[in-house]
Amino acid sequence: QVQLVESGGGLVQAGGSLRLSCAASGIIFSINRMGWYRQAPGKQRELVASITNDGSTNYADSVEGRFTISRDNAKNTVHLQMNSLKAEDTAVYYCNAGGWYNSWGQGTQVTVSS
Repeated sequence: QVQLVESGGGLVQAGGSLRLSCAASGIIFSINRMGWYRQAPGKQRELVASITNDGSTNYADSVEGRFTISRDNAKNTVHLQMNSLKAEDTAVYYCNAGGWYNSWGQGTQVTVSS
């Protein structure tokens, strides 16, 4: 199995920045892709960004150019740098690892005040 622990959420003003981190442990070699999803109140969970083992990235249109996903393979960690935050980015952000297993972190709250 794979365990994921997120950190870095919080409250920020619109236009500000936050950096989320997700540390993976367990059967690391089973992971072929990691990503960040978010879920706002009353809405479905949606993909924000993902990164494969070869470094290929994918972003939701709504965050393209503002968010950057990266991974530190030596530390089994993935980061999400979020810049120019907007009120509509407010949500619980979840780390996901895909491969042999589909694993989720516990979620971290991001609140952007307008």
